[in-house]
Amino acid sequence: MLVLDENMTRAALPFPDLIGAIGAMFASDCITPLRHHHQMEVPGEADATLLLMPCWQPGTYAGVKILNLFPDNYRRSLSTIIGQYLLSSAKTGEMLALIEGGELTARRTAATSALASRFLSREDASHMVMVGTGRLALNLIEAHATVRPLKRISVWGRDTNKAARLVEQIVALGLSAHVAEDLSAACSDADIIACATLSDQPLVRGDWLKEGVHLDLVGAFKPTMRESDDTAIRRSRVFVDTFQGATYEGGDIVIPLQTGVLQEADIQAELRQLVTGERKGRQSSDEITLFKSVGAALEDLAGAILAYETVRAQV
Repeated sequence: MLVLDENMTRAALPFPDLIGAIGAMFASDCITPLRHHHQMEVPGEADATLLLMPCWQPGTYAGVKILNLFPDNYRRSLSTIIGQYLLSSAKTGEMLALIEGGELTARRTAATSALASRFLSREDASHMVMVGTGRLALNLIEAHATVRPLKRISVWGRDTNKAARLVEQIVALGLSAHVAEDLSAACSDADIIACATLSDQPLVRGDWLKEGVHLDLVGAFKPTMRESDDTAIRRSRVFVDTFQGATYEGGDIVIPLQTGVLQEADIQAELRQLVTGERKGRQSSDEITLFKSVGAALEDLAGAILAYETVRAQV
């Protein structure tokens, strides 16, 4: 059985290949049961979350991710996301690979956003605002830059020191970047706004959004969390990674559905429908699009297969 650590996993999942693999998996007939989502109490700290995410392609591959999300791990200088992915043969049941789950999750999440961006953001999008400075941030920037000609990155975070360190990492990738001190001003000039936070309250206001912007929401993974306000929902054509997940788990969708701001019929499409051409994405240069992602097990399976086959070919 192959064992892939964080560095091996990262090297085996280049974004162009990963974006393609996830697109192909969304269009396939893989089986994705509703994931197990459990809240775990941590005395004296914010509650943690245990995720169990199975998925399989009949006769080829099967896998399950076990993921722990501990919001207060920053106090211990540990990653918020810790986990592993176990890939198996769906023909014999043999265990094939154990893949570092945090890196797999970060890269497949960013790649899924980039895949959606191909259908939803303007093709000439050049200015991206990154809201949040955690592990996902650099991955999201790199992934979006794979599909759009980004020339300028504005980084906003509650901790300006973390934002400054992220800017240094972005510049090392060859992109122009700076710390955004005024989030409203940055968002009002953005072509793409990506949010990856654990916020309970909206950070991005719909009144700030210019025509043609694409809003990419990948944080706020609980029904009580939110990164966008009602005005952003009202002004946008809304898309999701999966209807099943986004309408059940993501507060940016769940709360507007509960209050009547959004109806299920208002959700334009899930990502599978965009990939297969069943539904259309962006239809004009001035419309505002919003994509809410809560993650799907098929994304992990696509990444795990790609990583396994890439490393195996090198052995």
